[in-house]
Amino acid sequence: MRAKKSLGQHFLMHRQTAERIAAAAGITKSDTVLEIGPGTGMLTKSLLARAKQVIAIEADTELAGALRELFSKELASGALVLLAQDVRAFDSATINTPYLLVANIPYYLTGMIVRTFLESAHRPTSMTLLVQKEVAERVARSKKESLLSLAVKAYGTPQYVFTVPRGAFTPAPAVDSAVLSITHIQNPFKNEEEGRRFFSLIHAGFAHKRKRLAKNLEMVLEKGFVLRALSDARIPKDARAEDVALVAWLRLAAISSGAHVSEV
Repeated sequence: MRAKKSLGQHFLMHRQTAERIAAAAGITKSDTVLEIGPGTGMLTKSLLARAKQVIAIEADTELAGALRELFSKELASGALVLLAQDVRAFDSATINTPYLLVANIPYYLTGMIVRTFLESAHRPTSMTLLVQKEVAERVARSKKESLLSLAVKAYGTPQYVFTVPRGAFTPAPAVDSAVLSITHIQNPFKNEEEGRRFFSLIHAGFAHKRKRLAKNLEMVLEKGFVLRALSDARIPKDARAEDVALVAWLRLAAISSGAHVSEV
């Protein structure tokens, strides 16, 4: 099958890499695994060998047809459920059991997929994702924060597992990839309002990266309140958003609970 650039397709072709990803996910025979974008089925084979059931979502109708032929026995037995649809239209609430998310995801959908599943009511117990190397490093290794790294750390514990060279894919992407693991996933917020306030603050904080955090926060908080809130949260007044750790952002969100926080 020919990869479609519009879908960001880079097919994983190394069986050993697929085995390492499945092993890193810690899958057991009692687990249900959700796979996004199975492509040619290389990772799917490794997941099926370890899991009780695999639910695979494939947006490419041609690939979905080929996968139905390749895994006809697994589909007939119920070990594999194949959904020919876009993951952006998928509702995780339709999975009636705890599940693990394991996938080689398109680079351009990384942020959306991670945020969507972490914030969903029926979030996975863990996520093992093959993503762009730079993204995995920024989330799990860098001392500098980003919108994505803060979102991930708010809900779970990220870990850079191993690097996957671009030659493991066809067509080869322009950069190397890496496996990012997110474990200990839970909802850190008491209610929707608390979560909305946290994300409004970090979105404002990163709105203009060259500006100081204090100036950016004036987009959502009253100017007179900003410096006082930063001081109470033990954040330097001249700090930039990328230099502020998650714990300080959470303090800032708690301090701002009595203030009006606008949407960015």
